[in-house]
Amino acid sequence: MGVAKKRSFKITPELRNEIIKIIDERIREVHVTKDDFLELKNIVKELAVNVHTLSLKVEALAEAQRRTEEKVEALAEAQRRTEERLEALAEAQRRTEEKVEALAEAQRRTEEKVEALAEAQRRTEKEIQNLSKELQRTRQDLGGLAKSMSYAFENEAYRYLPKVLSKRYGITIEDKFVRAEIGGKEINFFAKAKSDGKEVYIVGEAKLRLDETKKRDDPIKELEEKVTAVKRELGEVEIIKLLVTHYATKGFLERAKKHKIVVVQSFEW
Repeated sequence: MGVAKKRSFKITPELRNEIIKIIDERIREVHVTKDDFLELKNIVKELAVNVHTLSLKVEALAEAQRRTEEKVEALAEAQRRTEERLEALAEAQRRTEEKVEALAEAQRRTEEKVEALAEAQRRTEKEIQNLSKELQRTRQDLGGLAKSMSYAFENEAYRYLPKVLSKRYGITIEDKFVRAEIGGKEINFFAKAKSDGKEVYIVGEAKLRLDETKKRDDPIKELEEKVTAVKRELGEVEIIKLLVTHYATKGFLERAKKHKIVVVQSFEW
């Protein structure tokens, strides 16, 4: 076999020119002058400063953001507490309203009871008025009956007193007993009489019963007032004080004796 013959490559002038153009173009693309480099360095330095400043500002903003978030969290917590308090207040308000409603209901029941009591009071007052009228009529009837009994007792005493006074006390009636008004006082028994040969006047009162019970009208005091009225009219005449009754207690008889009053009881005639 024969040896292969090496083939040679030859750059033509045209190809050479094209290659030079391409290389020149590439060199122009990557070529930087010294001034351009210095300018670029300054720009980079300025950018570094700006980036550092920006970083500081970003950090400050981040810190401010953290503080803001903390404040927001604190506000959120405060808001939660406020809402809890509001809920507690709302619950307390509901309980208060329930109590107020219960009190209002109790007040309504109380008013109903008061109205019922007022109505009962009105009925009671009306019944009391009716009873008062009945009592007044009863008192009038009793007063009339008492007066009738008193007059009947006095009329009976008029017949028997002269004999009793003469027999028991030695007093002689010169005329007869009469009812009289002297010095503005009504005298149940009034008469001129003789006692131990002396002229006297008898001033007497009639009472159905005489005892020590404290009453508005004391019969002894009442009799003394009538004696005083007679003396104002007749002068300082001698007067025998007389009380006539159906019954007198022992205590009253002792009291009458101290006042020098003659007491005659109906059983004595």
